Amino acid sequence: MVSEQAAQVLVASNRGPVSYTLRDDGALEARRGGGGLVSGLSAIGPDTDAVWVCAALGDGDREAVRRTGGRLDPEDTGGQRVRMLGIAPDVYADAYNGVANSTLWFVHHLLYQTPLEPSFGAEFRAQWASYEAYNRAFAEALADEAGDGASVLIQDYHLALVPGMLRALRPDLRIGHFSHTPWAPVDYFRLLPDDIARQLLRGILGADRAAFLTHRWADAFTACCTELLGGTGNTRIGVHGLGADADFLRERAHRPDVDERIVSLREEIGGTDRRTIVRVDRTELSKNIVRGLLAYRQLLTDHPEWRERVVHVAFAYPSRQDLSVYRDYTAEVQRVADAINEDFGTDGWLPVVLHVKDDFARSLAAYRLADVALVNPIRDGMNLVAKEIPVVSENGCVLVLSREAGAYEELGEDALVVNPYDITATATALHEALTMPQEDRAERTKRLTAAATALPPSQWFLDQLEALRA
Repeated sequence: MVSEQAAQVLVASNRGPVSYTLRDDGALEARRGGGGLVSGLSAIGPDTDAVWVCAALGDGDREAVRRTGGRLDPEDTGGQRVRMLGIAPDVYADAYNGVANSTLWFVHHLLYQTPLEPSFGAEFRAQWASYEAYNRAFAEALADEAGDGASVLIQDYHLALVPGMLRALRPDLRIGHFSHTPWAPVDYFRLLPDDIARQLLRGILGADRAAFLTHRWADAFTACCTELLGGTGNTRIGVHGLGADADFLRERAHRPDVDERIVSLREEIGGTDRRTIVRVDRTELSKNIVRGLLAYRQLLTDHPEWRERVVHVAFAYPSRQDLSVYRDYTAEVQRVADAINEDFGTDGWLPVVLHVKDDFARSLAAYRLADVALVNPIRDGMNLVAKEIPVVSENGCVLVLSREAGAYEELGEDALVVNPYDITATATALHEALTMPQEDRAERTKRLTAAATALPPSQWFLDQLEALRA
């Protein structure tokens, strides 16, 4: 049954634009989020009826669903219509942690230690049933909320089955799917059980249009479809390289709280004469933080002239700590940073300034101070940090960039490009970055900034919507 307030534009994603905390007094406290989808929906204008379908992520969200029936109070959402789904916690946990984050994420980022994993047995099949149920809940909600011929933009690997399910329910809709991750090459994608690999591909091919962050990921998807299904059928393939929001970043980076963090960071760095190598990441396995630290250690070993003259400002914000492999990785990041400080540090110099508590203002302060940005993921759909730091850096910044980041497709020409597994070559690139003449640094930063901001979030969203309707 279609909602009485049928929408003409719909977005579906695991995480919505608002989250709730249940206070001790029983009141619900709403907190609004940001990002490209929020910017995009606001850009379509007030005359277009739009709705965002998302999942309840925690106890506060589930209580909000219980009290509202899932259609949230517009006062909490900045006026945006939001339908939040109260999926059973055990089903959600299996779908999100068991399949999306512990299987699909690992496949697309090539993270498995294949002598030992994966092993797809009865437990995984039970989790897969939850993933199907989770996707079905989204498909049914979208079918309920969408007006005749509406445009639906479904986001990411959490919801890979939704396009096909929604197509069966509402063949009149224009359906798009966007993958924010890389897509695995054929041989690695085929680690998945054959029936599930085909189900995932058919799910996305239920869309009129499947879009990706880079041509490389789009080509990998097409290759998987060709190998397993004989082609992509009638689904069009597109590429939209999400860029940085320059206006927002520059304004936000010069607010008083960021200025305060700069003062504090400079104290930790130990003066204005020292150079800074900056990285800002979640402690996600694919971000390659440990090898980045080891490359910095190699730099200090091979080029002792940089001792006391450079500081590695490393922000590693904990991610997915409900999974033991992520907790172990976070601990290893801390261990390696501590070892570098113990082996090389002096009374007046701390080689690594490591912060593990998420603080956006402090991240922007580090962006402003960066002489070198180290972005060396094993594999990354895009990596917006690589695009953001050149926009905000005050003195021009050299980007040391992994060739396995999606951002390489747009920024590689003006970055120092590295193999993320090669610690020695990364150390050499760091030395080259630190010794680059100021004129070259400034010119590279200018070109990086232009490329990084070519498709800001609002335009990125509108381009997808226009392409879907074409």
